[in-house]
Amino acid sequence: MATFIVRRLIAAVLILLAATFLMYNMVAFSGDPLEDLRGVQTPQTQQLIEARIRLLHLDVPPPLRYFIWLGGIAGCFIGQCDFGMTVQQQPVLAVLLNSMDQTLRLVTVATVVAIILGIVIGITTALRQYSAYDYGVTLISFLFFSLPIFWFAVLLKQFLAIGANDWLQTGAQIHWWVIALVAVVSGLFWMSVLGGDTKRKAITFAIGTAAAGLVLWYMSASGWFLNPRFIVFGLDFSIVAIAVFMLSIALIVTAILAGFTRKRPLFIALGVAVLGVALYYPVNFYLFNPSVVGMTAWLLAALAVVTVLVGVGIGYLFGGDNKPVAMKVGGWTAFLVGAVMVVDRHMQLWQAYSGSGYIRGRPIATIGAANPGFSDSSFFVQSVDSFTHLLLPSIALLVISFAGYTRYTRASLLEVMNQDYIRTARAKGLTERTVVVRHAFRNALIPITTIVAFDIAGIIGGAVITERVFAWTGMGSMFQNGLDRVDPNPVMAFFLVTGALALLFNLLADIAYAALDPRIRVS
Repeated sequence: MATFIVRRLIAAVLILLAATFLMYNMVAFSGDPLEDLRGVQTPQTQQLIEARIRLLHLDVPPPLRYFIWLGGIAGCFIGQCDFGMTVQQQPVLAVLLNSMDQTLRLVTVATVVAIILGIVIGITTALRQYSAYDYGVTLISFLFFSLPIFWFAVLLKQFLAIGANDWLQTGAQIHWWVIALVAVVSGLFWMSVLGGDTKRKAITFAIGTAAAGLVLWYMSASGWFLNPRFIVFGLDFSIVAIAVFMLSIALIVTAILAGFTRKRPLFIALGVAVLGVALYYPVNFYLFNPSVVGMTAWLLAALAVVTVLVGVGIGYLFGGDNKPVAMKVGGWTAFLVGAVMVVDRHMQLWQAYSGSGYIRGRPIATIGAANPGFSDSSFFVQSVDSFTHLLLPSIALLVISFAGYTRYTRASLLEVMNQDYIRTARAKGLTERTVVVRHAFRNALIPITTIVAFDIAGIIGGAVITERVFAWTGMGSMFQNGLDRVDPNPVMAFFLVTGALALLFNLLADIAYAALDPRIRVS
């Protein structure tokens, strides 16, 4: 494996060298970086031209100038990175670091959400092949896949931002016919997903319709969209909703990872959920209180690791003769229970954030990565502000990837489900959950791993257009400005980061193959 990794790294370096050489020369020969100065007749024009020539080494032919740029990049190995200067006499490295923070945050959120949703929905459509649910998801997937991202982004700004903000300002009330329509669609959705005979479909439709209608009616009547808390007769019952949600997570995690044939994993998951409910108020009053603990992203990540370790430890201590499964159940339940508490903390601050003097009841942002006039320095309030700015561009980026992941996951799982070893597993009397989760799903992930690796660079490339529409000053803006000004250095910084990420994830995909399928060995 070590030899393979070294060989792939050497090949990646050679590919990057060839690609960057071609890209640098194409940008350098595409125009004149002195054009903006040549059209200005002032006493200092000649001096400015000579200064820019010295700054960007324009007196050196582009093929040779590339090696000057490459020498600065090679200095990164000794801690002296030099990505060159822009035509505005700014260090490209400083511009790159400032832009990477915003772009990678946007791309990471969009990629993770697209992968999770795409794989989950792809699996369910494969298991419900040729159902109404399958046909509906197929239609939506092809629709999303064919959408021009710039047009879709403009629609999001118009309807999901401006329209939603207007609706929130007018009281966030839902008309009765909208509640009825959504309730019926919800009933049809669950009926098609769960399937069964006519009687079971009718019961599922009735329960799904009634539940969705009641929930939407309560949200509209209680003003939940303005203050996302569960308040009844002036009393906050959010802890009850949190408890129900955490216990539901325990049941779902157990059903997926262990099944209900053995009670020990179920008791471990329920125990972790009950522990989360018991710690709800201490965590909110102490760990999540800015006057007690100065929360940061790194501290929150450390708490997440500790939470998972506690869940894994509970699974190890009480797992009995099936500790590996119990540890998985405990770790995933603990992680998701902790995530519920973090989301709930943000929801507690939503009304204060939305009603603040700067936001003025219009929380969903249409441009920028943050509100420059928003002065609250609390970590969770800043996170709410980041969420409102990430919402629209993340949706714009993830819809196309989501469509691809859904179709590839469906096709891959259907292919695996028709293999001989799947029929053998069923013939042995294994439950359908065991067949799908332990045998089919793992092998179906191999093609998806390849798609994810190729999609990373594609999403960053799509971020160029998305950032333009939503006025994000990220790597896309840096790339576009470099092209407009015939400035190779920022263009090459964007290209280098994108290319390196693409090659890195392809290497990780190759390594993941061996982890997913023991039959694959690296020679």
